[in-house]
Amino acid sequence: MMSTFRDDLLAGKTAFVAGGTSGINLGIAKRFAELGAKVAVAGRDPEKAQRAAAEIGHDAIGLSGDVRDYAAIRGVMETVADKLGPMDIVISGAAGNFLAPVLGMSANAFRTVVDIDLNGTFNVFRGCHDLLNRPGASLIAITAGQAVNASALQAHACAAKAGINQLIRVLALEWGPEVRVNGISPGPIEGTEGMARLAPDAASRQAHYDRIAMKRWGEIGEVAESAVFLCSPAAGYITGTILDCDGGSQIGDASRGDLAKGMA
Repeated sequence: MMSTFRDDLLAGKTAFVAGGTSGINLGIAKRFAELGAKVAVAGRDPEKAQRAAAEIGHDAIGLSGDVRDYAAIRGVMETVADKLGPMDIVISGAAGNFLAPVLGMSANAFRTVVDIDLNGTFNVFRGCHDLLNRPGASLIAITAGQAVNASALQAHACAAKAGINQLIRVLALEWGPEVRVNGISPGPIEGTEGMARLAPDAASRQAHYDRIAMKRWGEIGEVAESAVFLCSPAAGYITGTILDCDGGSQIGDASRGDLAKGMA
């Protein structure tokens, strides 16, 4: 995929990606490193974190920590700041999800997703504030379309992501102008664990596909480029915003667009 950004755009910057050991978050971490940033990623599994750092290259470091544990993730970020310097970019991307109706979901199952997604985002952002390179720092939370479009079988994710979107806006108000806080809401992205879990068969994949205005699956690299944009000077006047990187999948049912073309 061709980049629109110069190769040294993030040179001298320190970037931390919570949940950056796989999928979209790992793709973001890789892109930051390619553009010159000093990168650290964190996840619960220490071996997976080390493998991710090796895959990123560019002297990236991998650390283990659970975003649900404030003290643990705060300690991780203190290590990042000590090793790489004050953080210019922080990504909160750890997430959990599974399909279940409310009546088939235990209170503990609901709490687990809220703890990882919403509480985890609070812990990462609250814990990083005094470790940021201010003014000029950029924070990004990875959210989802479920924040604004209710989805059966995903009450936990809908509640958690809606909370993340509001947290983004509150922090943008409280921490501006020194810190910009934004979100990225990816659509159906090929090759991700989330895609495999939420569209596990041909029928569900087709149902998702029919809604996409762009008539193709998204790529991890496209979400990464969106993250680079939000961290760049080009987005210097953007804060409190949720950037949809979803091919138009959340604006309505694109299959009706196909019907309209047939009637023209």
